[in-house]
Amino acid sequence: MQAAENTQQNKKTMKAVTKKEAGYDKMSLEALEIPVPKEDEILIEVAYTGICGSDIHTFKGEYKNPVTPVALGHEFSGRVAQVGENVMKFKPMDRVTSQTTFYVCGQCTYCKKEQYNLCPYRKGIGTQQNGSLAKYVIAKEKYAHKLPENLSYEGAAMSEPLSCCVHAMYQRSPLDLHDTILVMGPGPIGLFLVQIAKEIGATVIVTGISKDSERLELAQKFGADAIVDTQTQDLTKVVNQLTDNVGVTKVYDASGSAVAVNQALPLMKKGGDFVQVGLFKDKFEKLDVETIIQREIHYIGSRSQNPYDWPIALHLLAKGAIDVSTMVTKKFPLEEWRTAFESVMSGDEVKVMIQSGTSFS
Repeated sequence: MQAAENTQQNKKTMKAVTKKEAGYDKMSLEALEIPVPKEDEILIEVAYTGICGSDIHTFKGEYKNPVTPVALGHEFSGRVAQVGENVMKFKPMDRVTSQTTFYVCGQCTYCKKEQYNLCPYRKGIGTQQNGSLAKYVIAKEKYAHKLPENLSYEGAAMSEPLSCCVHAMYQRSPLDLHDTILVMGPGPIGLFLVQIAKEIGATVIVTGISKDSERLELAQKFGADAIVDTQTQDLTKVVNQLTDNVGVTKVYDASGSAVAVNQALPLMKKGGDFVQVGLFKDKFEKLDVETIIQREIHYIGSRSQNPYDWPIALHLLAKGAIDVSTMVTKKFPLEEWRTAFESVMSGDEVKVMIQSGTSFS
């Protein structure tokens, strides 16, 4: 009995940003035990975590996926602190990031094709498994990736959202340089989509609303061929001029706004692809299904990412195709997580990072 009590007292703890229960906010910086990696796991000392739109939905009580209590955070980078006894690919001090997948069944039709994002039993880091808004996070060896030598920790913390965009543009509806596309919403995801599209060579139109003026200017800096404030400019006129009245070949919606979706649908070339990347606030939305039918539009969902997307994302980051320094506009220490969340919700920043430790260059 005494030995058990001593073991309990010797367990080390860390602070973690934790969603304690369902509902608005219900979050705090809690003391959690530092996890010990099992046979196929690695313990990662976290450098940076990017705040994702889904984290904000979780904060507001709008996102139903997380179990509670759970530490949030899934866009992260760091270095290996400890490895499980069966781990072969990694050693302490390796610079790494990880896919968000933590557990899948391995038996379903999707797992057999490594489409882990579609496994019905999937558990994700930061949603059903404690995440990276902490000093340490556990990841599976199978889903972790070593960082290219020239990639910073800040840049590597962008690999997860960038992989989601790679998934949309390389897998769900592959782009080529002959496409003229419309990107709806100039948030972080929209700006990643712009940079990938310009790397491929497509013609890109980006839309936002008046409060997005600075982000629209960033989209232009990243190579957008046209930027449109839909509250003050005629999007139809811009699309017709750039497409000879045919319409855009593809739309990638990163706004999660039914208003934006319905505005874009009639501006598509018949038979085009509409790729839904952004999450809607509500499960059910009124969409212009008549236009989808009459123009034979392919309405395509794009959920998260899978193993095929990560090498491409890391390659794009390493070669400098993504402007990391411009994308990251604010950084906060872990203890100031609430201020960081508030800065994201204000809409004044592009990409906000939380730094878990001070020992990373």
